[in-house]
Amino acid sequence: MKFSANLGFLWTDRSLPSAIHAAKKAGFDAVECHWPYDVPAVEVQAALQETGLAMLGLNTRRGNVKDGDNGLAALPGRSPEARAAIDEAIAYAVAVKAASVHVMAGFASGAAAEEVFVETLRYACAKAQSHGITILIEPLNSYDAPGYFLSTTDQALRIMDAVGIANLKLMFDCYHIQLMEGDLSNRIRHLLPRIGHIQFASVPDRGPPDHGEVSYPHIFDLIADLGYTAPLGAEYKSVGDTRSSLGWLFDMKRRG
Repeated sequence: MKFSANLGFLWTDRSLPSAIHAAKKAGFDAVECHWPYDVPAVEVQAALQETGLAMLGLNTRRGNVKDGDNGLAALPGRSPEARAAIDEAIAYAVAVKAASVHVMAGFASGAAAEEVFVETLRYACAKAQSHGITILIEPLNSYDAPGYFLSTTDQALRIMDAVGIANLKLMFDCYHIQLMEGDLSNRIRHLLPRIGHIQFASVPDRGPPDHGEVSYPHIFDLIADLGYTAPLGAEYKSVGDTRSSLGWLFDMKRRG
């Protein structure tokens, strides 16, 4: 089993290049991030080359965070901004050899928002295809992100079917999906062909995966038994020093 450190949550007290080195030292097999745009891509790529780690993915910008934006792709009237954010994310992903881009939907609802989201995703998928990049969409739970357009896997599958382009995949975050839908084992079995990346955190506190209502050793074994071999994304909140939260990782590495 391989694991990716999500540097949007882990080692946030360090610069992104330094966090990449810390992830390598801790034993992670890959990294991913949220919004790396303030760091020159050449610096990130250098750290990736020095450590031998792959950058699995990054997010499109959220928009104007001070005004409450949390993504743009499903917002009627803001398609030019959404497409610019996609262009920027794909260019950065190409520069650091990232495998995927998560296109953030934003706070919206209704048929008009869904129509805009589908068209924006078609644009993103077409732009990404020539670079071999996967576009991801991720349902977020309604407790942490009330009003976010995409909140369930059924909704995500409907949108993916409407877009109809092969390089659009589901970001399956166990934390969000357990809170909204539960039944993680069966959902993973059913959805695995549509999944482009899997993330995890404890439920309900979004801490490391060594406590809470989800048995992650069981989930990790199930994923491995199903033949999924890509690194799983550790996207959880650590209290204090990140390294002190990594007992679960050291245990998994000892298990082999």
